[in-house]
Amino acid sequence: MTAVEGLTRVRYERRDRVAYVTLDRPAKLNAMDRRMHEELGLVWDHVEADDDVWVVVLTGAGDLAFSTGQDLGELAERLRAGTADTSSFGSRGKPGWPRLTERFDFAKPVVARVDGYAYGGGFELALACDVIVASDRSSFALPEAKLGLIAGAGGVFRLTRQAPYRVALGHLITGRPMSAVRAYELGLVNEVVPAVELDACVDGWVSDILRCSPLAVRAVKQAAAQAQTLSLPDAFTAHYPWEELRAHGPDAIEGPRAFIEKRHPEWKGTP
Repeated sequence: MTAVEGLTRVRYERRDRVAYVTLDRPAKLNAMDRRMHEELGLVWDHVEADDDVWVVVLTGAGDLAFSTGQDLGELAERLRAGTADTSSFGSRGKPGWPRLTERFDFAKPVVARVDGYAYGGGFELALACDVIVASDRSSFALPEAKLGLIAGAGGVFRLTRQAPYRVALGHLITGRPMSAVRAYELGLVNEVVPAVELDACVDGWVSDILRCSPLAVRAVKQAAAQAQTLSLPDAFTAHYPWEELRAHGPDAIEGPRAFIEKRHPEWKGTP
């Protein structure tokens, strides 16, 4: 399962255990129209079904933008035609549902490679990833309020959870952008590097993830996300399906055995 057919707005490539997903509308600053959302839905389905994919790298084509979010030209046309979507939050009933911002059980780790603008839905998409690596020329913003809109793909919820509440709210009600360095200071970004070092930095994160058991990585991701809304005692006793698979899978045996035998573990990646 190395290809996804019919893609025109998204590029997909799998190299070894890594899936590379590229938003591919550089002339539009990788703005997301309905067709792109449809294609991304196909890609995420494909990634979830492919046991050979252990890590995903998500990025935007070109060096100007990760994505500037919703294609406002398309939105304006739909508003004029009276066919625009009217829901405030989420993508149910829209192309590409469920989008990554709502695939709360998406098990495989996603690394966002951000170079340039991550605005609106682009920022929301990055916030839904597990690791964000940004070039120092990148900037982030949720400017929806300036347009009479709302960050309904999770920005209102994720930014106020991932950054200090008052700081996050300030950005949400003003649309002010923040630099990559500021995003790093707030804990929104894992690492900021010069643009020429961005690919090497992303490769480093991917390599480090691949050194770990994929079952353990998925168990950690699920437990950490689920426990955010639980008390500490409840977190210890909650049921985590990926942890059940890890605990009773071959990787839980292979890891300690490889350590004792002083060799690199050979992960199976499946229960």
